[in-house]
Amino acid sequence: MKVNEKQGSYPKWFQDCLAMEGETGTVEVEACSINFEAWGDVGKPGIVLIHGSNAHLEWWRGIAPLLSDQFRVVAMDSGGSGNSGWRKQYTSELFAKEVMAVASAASLGKNPYIVGHSFGGMVTLEVGHLFGGQLGGIIMLDFTITPPAEMEKMREFRKQRLSEPARPTKVYQDKAEALGRFRLVPTQPCKNSFFVDYLSEHSLREVNSGWTWKFDPDMFRNLSTEDLVQPTDKLLNLDCRSAFVLAEQSLDYSSDSLEHTKRIAGSGIPIFDVPGTYHHLMFDEPFALTMAIKGLLTAWDQS
Repeated sequence: MKVNEKQGSYPKWFQDCLAMEGETGTVEVEACSINFEAWGDVGKPGIVLIHGSNAHLEWWRGIAPLLSDQFRVVAMDSGGSGNSGWRKQYTSELFAKEVMAVASAASLGKNPYIVGHSFGGMVTLEVGHLFGGQLGGIIMLDFTITPPAEMEKMREFRKQRLSEPARPTKVYQDKAEALGRFRLVPTQPCKNSFFVDYLSEHSLREVNSGWTWKFDPDMFRNLSTEDLVQPTDKLLNLDCRSAFVLAEQSLDYSSDSLEHTKRIAGSGIPIFDVPGTYHHLMFDEPFALTMAIKGLLTAWDQS
């Protein structure tokens, strides 16, 4: 982890997280290089952390080291994001295969746990759907199961967007201007604003004409969803344990989606909020989220 001039202004606990450099690595998954970083001792229960859309593994910089006292933890850049390669075609199955390949390459051992945020929650559900028998369990962070009626609307919206011309990612000639344009999506207040400063520094890549963002702007255009099973069916037929940890004040999904998720979760799947958090809950309440993950996984590991 490179030290920059802002690091001295970060709170002591986050400086300690930055000082805990992990083991970096890459693994090839169907002709695409997938980047990851791991913390904690081999032999401890394993966790894979999956970021959301247009994000990268640095979203977990204040969480992964805090988990590493009890777990072997790996954060990854999914294909099309961060320092991983880009694909001509993306599928939910490929994203799931990337997760399992990273778990193996990072020596997580048998039955790792998968934790995914936002779009990473969708990937996490897909990992559980395809590889549940090989997992200890999955946790979906601020992700809900879209009800069938909304799925149809999403498919129609996707068709409309695909008919529009592609919009390339903006290139900024000046790095300072690019840093100033960084925003969390959806927009939210962030009580720990230093996270936004940190992420902006790690979300840019230099190109010939200036600076642009570290994600494939065509990822969603090239994401195949035609063969997907309805997410409700996937959740109800998982071959592993599952849980939802939600942001109390999230603006990332509809009330119908939230109620649908609670209804199908019933009494068998834990689902709870972290108070005082918005969608990017790892920046609002990093300690509370860490303890929520530890509490669920420790209970599962001991059962």
